[in-house]
Amino acid sequence: MRITPLDIQQRQFPIKFRGFDVEEVYAFLEIVREEMEDLLRENASLKEQVHRIENQIKEYRDMETTLRETLITAQQMVEDYKTNSRKEAELLIKEAELRAEQILYGAQEKVVKIHEDIVDLKGIRRHFKEEVKRLIESHVRMLDFDKEREGEEKGEI
Repeated sequence: MRITPLDIQQRQFPIKFRGFDVEEVYAFLEIVREEMEDLLRENASLKEQVHRIENQIKEYRDMETTLRETLITAQQMVEDYKTNSRKEAELLIKEAELRAEQILYGAQEKVVKIHEDIVDLKGIRRHFKEEVKRLIESHVRMLDFDKEREGEEKGEI
């Protein structure tokens, strides 16, 4: 059976000869009741705070999952882009080789064009990698910031 502040306040003790001082007993019971009310309020507040923090943790975990999925998608896009770039470069080179057999001058112009395309594609790939890296670093900083903020919030508790 749980005792409540009201139980403490309403508790009556029989008076006996040479018993306790009734006023002191009731004064002590009042102090105990007030302390118990404070503890119950604090407990309810802490439970509410735990619930809020658990919800925040769930949100952060959802964000982490989303970030991981985004990272995986970005990595897959990079790999696909690399593969497609390689295939495209290989096709362009084969076309240039076939034309080189037919017309030497035309083939030389195509080779120059293919090399320029490869340089451009490498530049684009490098730029894309840098963008993905910046995105990842930005998300890591966000996670670090959230961890610091959680640490500060825990410090306040």
